[in-house]
Amino acid sequence: MATSEAAEPKSMPRVAVLAGGLATRMLPLTEAIPKSLLPVAGEPFVAHQLRLLARQGIREVVMCVGYRGEMIEEFVRDGSDFGCQVSYAFDGDKLRGTGGAIKAALPLLGDPFFVLYGDSYLLTSFAEVRDFFEVQGLPGVMTIFKNENHWGASNVD
Repeated sequence: MATSEAAEPKSMPRVAVLAGGLATRMLPLTEAIPKSLLPVAGEPFVAHQLRLLARQGIREVVMCVGYRGEMIEEFVRDGSDFGCQVSYAFDGDKLRGTGGAIKAALPLLGDPFFVLYGDSYLLTSFAEVRDFFEVQGLPGVMTIFKNENHWGASNVD
């Protein structure tokens, strides 16, 4: 009699969360704290974001931090309170920008990986994005939110 074993679910890639900018558009709220720690529904935004990622099956997150990044690390710690494992890539004295932050995080990310802005709450199936990426065989895939100029000018055609 043959036994069938359940297929093991595919693992999810790590996620780089870009949370290192100065958040000048949020001044004066961000004079003392980074944007990721601004309260939303009674707790810092990053708590909501990390729980969302954990619910999507993402277990490893690399926080790319710069401006007041130590405050993010102090709140998030190892990520276990949010259902994931968090490590940190610090910009240092000079902010590296998006590309520089990702480059600095590469040794912690592996291949493939997702990149998510630190102020994004992306309601999508990350598993579907991963599967689409794998099928396409391309070097990268980008998901976008169709803003249609509702909350500022759309920046993707």
